[in-house]
Amino acid sequence: MTPVLRPVAPDVRETTEIGRYLDWLATNRGHSFDNYAALHRWSVTDLDGFWSSVKEFFGVRFHSPADAVVPDPRMPGTEWFPGATLNYAEHALGGPSDEVAVIAYSQTRARTELTWAALRDQVARARAGLTRLGVRRGDRVVAYLPNIPEAVVAYLAVASLGAIWASCAPEFGARSVVDRFGQIEPRVLLTVSGYRYGAKDIDRRAEVAEIRAGLPTVEHVVHVPYGDHDLPDTLPWSDLLAESAPGFEPVGFAHPLCVLFSSGTTGKPKAIVHGHGGLLLEHLKNHGLSWDLRPGDRLLWFSTTAWMMWNALVSGLLTGASIVLVDGNPLHPDLAWQWRLAHETRATLMGASPGFLMACRKAGLDPAAEFDLSALRQIGAAGSPLPAEGFHWVRDVFGPGLLLNVGSGGTDVCSGIVQGSPLQPVRAGEISGPCLGVDAKAFDEHGAEVVGELGELVITAPMPSMPVGFWGDDTGSRYRETYFSTYPGVWRHGDWIRFTPEGGCVIAGRSDATLNRGGVRLGTAEFYAVVEELPEIDDSLVVHLEDPAGGNGDLRLFVVLRDGVLDAPLREKIATALKSALSPRHVPDTITAVPVIPRNRTGKKLELPVKKLLLGARADDVVGRDVLADPTALDHFGTLA
Repeated sequence: MTPVLRPVAPDVRETTEIGRYLDWLATNRGHSFDNYAALHRWSVTDLDGFWSSVKEFFGVRFHSPADAVVPDPRMPGTEWFPGATLNYAEHALGGPSDEVAVIAYSQTRARTELTWAALRDQVARARAGLTRLGVRRGDRVVAYLPNIPEAVVAYLAVASLGAIWASCAPEFGARSVVDRFGQIEPRVLLTVSGYRYGAKDIDRRAEVAEIRAGLPTVEHVVHVPYGDHDLPDTLPWSDLLAESAPGFEPVGFAHPLCVLFSSGTTGKPKAIVHGHGGLLLEHLKNHGLSWDLRPGDRLLWFSTTAWMMWNALVSGLLTGASIVLVDGNPLHPDLAWQWRLAHETRATLMGASPGFLMACRKAGLDPAAEFDLSALRQIGAAGSPLPAEGFHWVRDVFGPGLLLNVGSGGTDVCSGIVQGSPLQPVRAGEISGPCLGVDAKAFDEHGAEVVGELGELVITAPMPSMPVGFWGDDTGSRYRETYFSTYPGVWRHGDWIRFTPEGGCVIAGRSDATLNRGGVRLGTAEFYAVVEELPEIDDSLVVHLEDPAGGNGDLRLFVVLRDGVLDAPLREKIATALKSALSPRHVPDTITAVPVIPRNRTGKKLELPVKKLLLGARADDVVGRDVLADPTALDHFGTLA
């Protein structure tokens, strides 16, 4: 058993939203739960009771009542709250008029703020402008925008009309954008002409022209002023906001709110459709009961508009919290910039990638000593596994009062599947457990639940934010093949996970990149936790090339050196560390130094594209360069094929 690093606070019932929810359940529903495990068990076995309680506790407003909560819980095809009508945007705009709703930092322009009154006014004006352009319920509006207030305003305006939103960050190239937006045939495109990334000016006018040419259904292009460039033949943002027409179109619970796109690292990006009601209920539950957000709080989480975390960030408004938008290079001018923003904004929850936390640890930063972070109650970490050393660093720097909430979820559900909450203990190197309302388990290849060993991450009961479907997949065949072909009636998420007897879990990497060596499956995250703790190593990636005859195959480890050379003593040191910490099976056949490890823009290592390259595929066929955080990251691997 892994020792508890941070126990549940004794005053959790009096000081947190999940404590308030437990009291509400006892008073209004007659349900009493002594611990998280009991609450979670109820949340996945009484779907009607749990999700109706979320609806009532958070004050979700239905314009038309629901006939039931979930008449038939079988997957796929589960229907939630049939007959109900509502609107996501209506719930995101309810804060006190004179208080700040949005704070925006940028390397392109000065800090800006919007009060709740100003946010409501701009959304009403954007709504009127889109209506003048002919946008109606079901039309698609797409945005080639950074994480700026105008993107939030446009998203909520589109939602208020019952139209459908999709966004890409402007660092994406034209081909990647057209591959995504072209699938949904948009009517309106909102775009910037450029931006500043750190100290570098980026001109995107050529990319915008190419995107316009590649999207023949676009009738109107709206230019959001950002940077120093103009865009010809476009409607200025100020003209779009010339008039006001507040209102919210009631739509069905499953009516499409937005389309999110998969990363495109394993094929053409999937256009994943999420509904108004599903994201509304899921994010209220997640942000309130896990992230402990409430009116007056501040949510700071660096994201681009191409990541589901952006949608989750905007949903901070649902709880009455204000949100902090950050655009530009998150490490400019230095590693401390995000901590400085947390200080300036009095952030109560700060999101941080595991890579960022580990970089701060390696650099010897002590942000709690350098800045006033006394308002900070939680640090959220997602995007990749966080090694145990990262847990200890956060505890050492911030003390036992702060909750480190490590989670894992995905674009597919636009939320967390496993993570922590104030009602769960924190153990170093482990995620605290399944989220409320998420019946997450590990299955072996036969569909049997396993505990204490690696298995496929599955969800055995439906949750409202499972996608409405894939755009253009009219028969649902691609949707079923993606999630339900391995275990009929059970959602297979695609991650490799190990649950502990105490209820915690460890994500061991993507299951399609899991190493199968001589019939024994090895998780990639286990390698990284050992190798990257060595002082000589900055980053690493491991792939396994299978032996068609069933032998051990070829296990290849790639490392980025902090300095020096990869000589025989260092190779022996790496092999010995893996053998002693894990097993002899984890010792690689080859260890190769490379200049950079390929990652996507959310920080995930791209094991599968590297594996395909080593097997002879062309780089442009395995992943679009715009998906890569460093467009040159795959070049070296192509020479090693």
